Amino acid sequence: MGSIWEKSWQMPRRGRLEKNICADAAVIGGGMAGVLTARALGRAGLRAVVLEAGRLGGGATGHTTAKVTAQHGLFCAALLRAAGPADARLYARANLAAVEDFRRMVRQENIDCDWEDCAAAVYGGRRAVLEVEAAAARRLGLPVTLTASTPELPFETAGAVWLEGQARFHPLKFLAAAAEPLEVYEHTPVRRVEGDTLLTPGGRVRATAVVFACHYPFVDFPGLYFARMYQQRSYVVALEGAPLPDAVYIGAGPEGLSLRRWQNYLLLGGGGHRTGEADKGGYPPLLAQAEKWFPGSRPAARWSAQDCMTPDGLPYVGRYAPSRPNWYVATGFHKWGMTGSMLAAKLLANMICGRPDPLAAVVSPRRFSAAALGRALAQGGQAVKGLARRFLPAGAGPDSLASGSGGVIRLEGETVGAWREADGRLCVVDLRCPHMGCRLEWNPHERSWDCPCHGSRFDRYGRLLDGPAQKEARYG
Repeated sequence: MGSIWEKSWQMPRRGRLEKNICADAAVIGGGMAGVLTARALGRAGLRAVVLEAGRLGGGATGHTTAKVTAQHGLFCAALLRAAGPADARLYARANLAAVEDFRRMVRQENIDCDWEDCAAAVYGGRRAVLEVEAAAARRLGLPVTLTASTPELPFETAGAVWLEGQARFHPLKFLAAAAEPLEVYEHTPVRRVEGDTLLTPGGRVRATAVVFACHYPFVDFPGLYFARMYQQRSYVVALEGAPLPDAVYIGAGPEGLSLRRWQNYLLLGGGGHRTGEADKGGYPPLLAQAEKWFPGSRPAARWSAQDCMTPDGLPYVGRYAPSRPNWYVATGFHKWGMTGSMLAAKLLANMICGRPDPLAAVVSPRRFSAAALGRALAQGGQAVKGLARRFLPAGAGPDSLASGSGGVIRLEGETVGAWREADGRLCVVDLRCPHMGCRLEWNPHERSWDCPCHGSRFDRYGRLLDGPAQKEARYG
């Protein structure tokens, strides 16, 4: 199921790498973070190449709701507690600056990307919570106001924390323009990184700096990113015939829904759950709310996205690990990858070029706090449970699967995953995730096999969709 962005825009194609090359910097990943980082390095006079395993924008960038805002839900009060006033203020202001960097780039380069200036609002049902968030936002330098109502929304709220001067756009149109002057190689997966050498199926790249901007870092050691964040899925439906709000909205709390307009469509997002736990969300709650709030509207498209979540809510941007001083990473954007990508690109360019940046310590992958450690341990417990599930038996036989359905079955004495084709053929998948062996879970919303430990995903035939896994989950 393609996103509305993919359905409405054809990304220009780039060739694959078929030779050995040298560069000042090799950027792994052709999404917003990778492209903006390569641009920033190019402006600094460096030769930067982008290596994309699939198509430009084919991952998180092509499935975002594309809000360009420094307001990331109810995050200011939590940010103050996690980072302290000084660091929290640096991070909030960096996101404000990122919005302006996008706006300046669109205007100066005349980028046709459906850019619209608008307000952003986080709405909620508890006034006291909104008051605390508004006070925290002002303390961090965000010029917010607290409204008593949200007349654009079709349901009652206690008001909203309102931030003017934000924006929305078409992410793939923007990405195509941003990538146009860059040296980009599509269908060029990086299989291994050995020091300053990146190995791909068609050639090697030697680079002074290596940037992992591939959503989820696929090199486990060093770095241990698989132990320090988890992945979460969220869902979007594009509705025709629904009222179109002028602002972009996000609900307070984990159950809050996202609303924004694009052309004649209302994009309604939510239904989030940890990857591998699809029974807790998906499209059904979104479609139910759409029917309740917007009677007569019709879903024109639906899609999902995957986001990396860190324990303290801040991304990991900086050096990959102390033992790899020439490797860099940008990940963990917590569903706010637009401004996160822009600030990461500026920071990484400064670091690679040897320029000081006060934000480096705030989002450093090496940072530590007791509170974040506690949350990381809790998430580690979830991963252990996912690993343990691989030993659970399945009682149903292959006859239990109807045509066009998937699930866990018992086949010839083994517990496997299976999908029944319309013609009756059975497609069998190894339930052991090739990343670290956790048991894959069936996601009926997307007909995929998802790993609850680290978020790897495979289609119903076992073909890899999302990392950190680098191999397929084929059976036999």
